[in-house]
Amino acid sequence: MPNILIIDDEKAIRKTLNEILTFEGFKVDEAVDGEEGLKKFTSGSYDVVLCDIKMPKIDGLEFLVKASEANPDIPIIMISGHGTIETAVDAVKKGAFDYISKPPDLNRMLITIRNAMDKNTLSKETRVLKRKVSRVQEIIGESDGVSRIKDTIEKVAPTDARVLVTGENGVGKELVARWIHEKSNRNAGPIIEVNCAAIPGELIESELFGHEKGSFTSAIKQRIGKFEQASGGTLFLDEVGDMSLSAQAKVLRALQEGKITRVGGDKEISVDVRVIAATNKDLLKEVEEKNFRLDLYHRLGVILIHVPSLNERADDIPLLVDKFLTDIAAEYGQAKKVIDKKAMEALQKHNWTGNIRELRNVVERLIILSGKTITVSDVTDYVLPR
Repeated sequence: MPNILIIDDEKAIRKTLNEILTFEGFKVDEAVDGEEGLKKFTSGSYDVVLCDIKMPKIDGLEFLVKASEANPDIPIIMISGHGTIETAVDAVKKGAFDYISKPPDLNRMLITIRNAMDKNTLSKETRVLKRKVSRVQEIIGESDGVSRIKDTIEKVAPTDARVLVTGENGVGKELVARWIHEKSNRNAGPIIEVNCAAIPGELIESELFGHEKGSFTSAIKQRIGKFEQASGGTLFLDEVGDMSLSAQAKVLRALQEGKITRVGGDKEISVDVRVIAATNKDLLKEVEEKNFRLDLYHRLGVILIHVPSLNERADDIPLLVDKFLTDIAAEYGQAKKVIDKKAMEALQKHNWTGNIRELRNVVERLIILSGKTITVSDVTDYVLPR
C-alpha cells in the first residue's frame, strides 16, 4: 500500500486529504508543521509527500530543500493557498515534483500523486538497470594489500599473461579478475566465467570445450564451450582447484597450443583467449596430494595475486561499510543510514569468516533492523553470535 505524508498546519485540510486518500487506498501519515514533517520524513518511508508552503517553524520551501538533500528520490508535491507563479516556479526549481493551489482540484491532485509514484518507480528501475550495466564495481580499500593488488592489475592487465588469483571465499577474487579484463586490450570482448566447483566432473569437459551432437546420451545438439565463447576475450576459471584431472590435462593442452577439441569431435579449433584462474585452495599442496597437475599450476600462475582476507585488512572496513550503506540505501530507495564510531569499531573487531560477502550481508541486515543510526547495540544484537 503506497504511503503518503501530508504536512499542513491546517487541521481541516489534513483531515480532508486524509479521508480522500485513505478512500483511494493510500496509507496516510500527518504532520502539523515542517519541523514535525522533516522528522517523520527522515525516519519513515514514504512514496509521496504533500506539503503546504506557509507553515510555522519550518516553512514548506525550507522543508523541500532539506528533504531533497536527505532523500532526493521521494517526490514532493507543494500545495498552497497563497501561491503565485513565482512561488510555483521557485518550488519546482528547488526540487518539487509539482505545485497545486488551494483548494486543490481533487482529480488533478490524484493524477499528480499517481504520476509522482510512477516517476518514483521509474527512478528505482533506472538505478537497478544502471547497476546491471555498470561493467565493474570499484575495488574498495587503501590497505597495503589492496594497494599492491591495484598496482599489479595496472601492470599486468595490458599484457596477455595468465593470472592465478588466490584467497579465501568471499574476498573478491572475481572482482580482481574482472578488473584485469576491464583494463586489458581485450575489454571489447567477453569475459566468460566458469565455476569449476559447481559443475559435475563428468560435465566439466563439455562445459569448457563444448560437444558434438550425439557424443553422449543427452547431447541432442552441438554445444559451443566456454573456451570458444571467450575467444577474443577472457576466460575466468573460478575454483580451478576443484577441476578433475582429465579436464586439467585438456586445459593444459589448450593453453599450450591455443587449440581445443569438442567432446565427441576430432576437429581442432583455434581459440584466442586469455585465462585467469582463481582458487581458495593451496594448489601446491594439492599438487603434493596428486589432485592438481604441477605443469598446469605453472601454466596458470605466470602472475600470482593473493587477495588478503577481511581480517587482514580491517582498516578498510569503514570504507567498505560506507560503500555498502550508500549502495543498499539506493537499492531500497531510502536515505543513507549513519553508523556510529563504537559500532564501526565493533565491526572492525569481528571475525569475518565470510569476508567481504559476509560484511555486505551484515550491513544490509543492520540497515533493515536498526534505527536511523546504527549503534553498537545493533551490532551486538544482529551481528555478533550469541
